[in-house]
Amino acid sequence: MADILPFRALRYDLARVAAEQVVTQPYDKITPAMQERYYAASPYNLVRIILGLREAGDNQASNVYTRAAECSRVWRNDGILVQDDTPSVYVYRQTFSAPSGASSERRGFIALGRVEDYSAKVVFRHEQTLSKPKADRLELLRATRVHYEQLFLLYEDSGEIEALLSLSAAGPPVIDVSDEYGVAHRVWRVSDPAVIASLQEQMKNKKLAIADGHHRYETALNYRNECRAAAGSSNPQAPHEFVMMTFVNMSDPGLLILPTHRVVHSLASFSVEDFRKSCAEFFEIEETKATIEANCATSLLRERGRTGTALLGATASRAFVLHSPKAAASQFLAGLSPRQKSLDVVQLHKVILEGILKLSEESIRNQQNLSYLREASEALAKVRNRSASIAFLMNPCPVQQVRDVAFAEEVMPQKSTDFYPKLLSGLTAYALD
Repeated sequence: MADILPFRALRYDLARVAAEQVVTQPYDKITPAMQERYYAASPYNLVRIILGLREAGDNQASNVYTRAAECSRVWRNDGILVQDDTPSVYVYRQTFSAPSGASSERRGFIALGRVEDYSAKVVFRHEQTLSKPKADRLELLRATRVHYEQLFLLYEDSGEIEALLSLSAAGPPVIDVSDEYGVAHRVWRVSDPAVIASLQEQMKNKKLAIADGHHRYETALNYRNECRAAAGSSNPQAPHEFVMMTFVNMSDPGLLILPTHRVVHSLASFSVEDFRKSCAEFFEIEETKATIEANCATSLLRERGRTGTALLGATASRAFVLHSPKAAASQFLAGLSPRQKSLDVVQLHKVILEGILKLSEESIRNQQNLSYLREASEALAKVRNRSASIAFLMNPCPVQQVRDVAFAEEVMPQKSTDFYPKLLSGLTAYALD
């Protein structure tokens, strides 16, 4: 059962700071250039906490985590961050333009969700995680004892929850800010105990799938376990038993997943013709023009993907669509379920990256020869300027596939999904004390 609680969110005092100067993209989506821009935007920009300030000579007593904790403490003491006086849930709407140009709105709500072991079959993951990001986020949580960024969870219903909350989002929002991608983020505070009780009742039978934030969820799990061990007992209502989540209905028309393309580089040797011949053993191959533009490539992929797996491999001199996996490909897919075998990203990782290109799982996890890019044009540019050997363009993974894999307690390779837009950091925070 999904245990949902209202909370007294820690929020920026917008009479003291301008929202657009202090909010950020999620920590793992901030490039070095973005980080510098955030630093310059305001001395209270959240980047100073979620990524900290790196200085020469960092040590155990003075480092990015201790400086983040100091910012957190000072900002709270000085009233830059203020805690709401009444436990609430927060309606959250994001209005945006999809890459296709279509306008859309994604609707959800922010509340606390109980941190559950995966074995409880309440919260389900769909992607693998890496130890290094979890260690980093755990150090930050230990230092600040505040969850400053939201987790993105999906639930299923027929629209009853959205109908309940939409009545409470009729007035002006408490936060209204646009980010650097032109996405409008609006938040309404809902404190009515009757509405919250109804929401809790409707959510209690839901299963939850993590959309974004796998590393942060598992960090919350690890921190909960640490706190339990330190206390020598388990208090179900202790603050560390919960984490801040944004909940979105899987049927929401604004729920959009973008593809994440793969670029292979720094190989000891690579022959386009040898690669094409190897692929012919495992896929049907359709050669296309080497100079294909990104929009034409994505349209071609979308069309070929209507009936099953479709990938587009592009090098500096050739490009081809790989589709309709042959029986021989099954040798690389032993032990995987039919639902995993049907995923384009699994076919790419297991048959092509590991089977044909001989990249090890470890090297893929560590991104030794692999880069991930959202923009197809950028991936194509990498091979055409010969900074990479081959790029693989992907179709997006449908939400239904994410649901099926998660609820079957299976996982996809990392970076299989890219939910767009991202949840903005700095709208609400959850303080453990």
